[in-house]
Amino acid sequence: MVMAGTLEGLRVVACAFEFQFLGGSMGSVVGERFKRAVDHCLSERRALVCFTASGGARMQEALYSLLQMAKTSAALARLKAAALPFVSVLTDPTTGGVSASLAMLGDLNLAEPHAQIGFAGPRVIKQTVHETLPEGFQRSEFLLDHGALDMIVDRRELRGRIASMLRLLLKQPPVAA
Repeated sequence: MVMAGTLEGLRVVACAFEFQFLGGSMGSVVGERFKRAVDHCLSERRALVCFTASGGARMQEALYSLLQMAKTSAALARLKAAALPFVSVLTDPTTGGVSASLAMLGDLNLAEPHAQIGFAGPRVIKQTVHETLPEGFQRSEFLLDHGALDMIVDRRELRGRIASMLRLLLKQPPVAA
């Protein structure tokens, strides 16, 4: 889902993945909608906020789904070149190609408490690296402690926190209390 609007007076475009629909997977339509969201941000000088909840690439679309990783990453590079902020909010779960592309490319990467975030599942990783992995290594708290996230924010506090962070990124004064 993609919508344009305001957040505490700030002009934004917001994207949201819906995990209840095909596991929030990213296929060609999702990639195109995300690119168009970035295009709208560029033409209207708006910030972008994206809420991810995904199992990764949409396997039913084969290579077309994997191409969306490059497409969304390239779109975000154009947003960055235009000095427009991208806030990525990772919810539970954010995995696969979505975590390996757009979800971790924010100017600010936020996550909800205890969110599962990673590329592959723990069993696959363990079989690949042949090591015992730390407990909770794919949870938001572990990723914050190891520098992969900027902050963890409870869902009830996201609106105010995102707005205040966007004001900083946009070099706008804080709202008077």
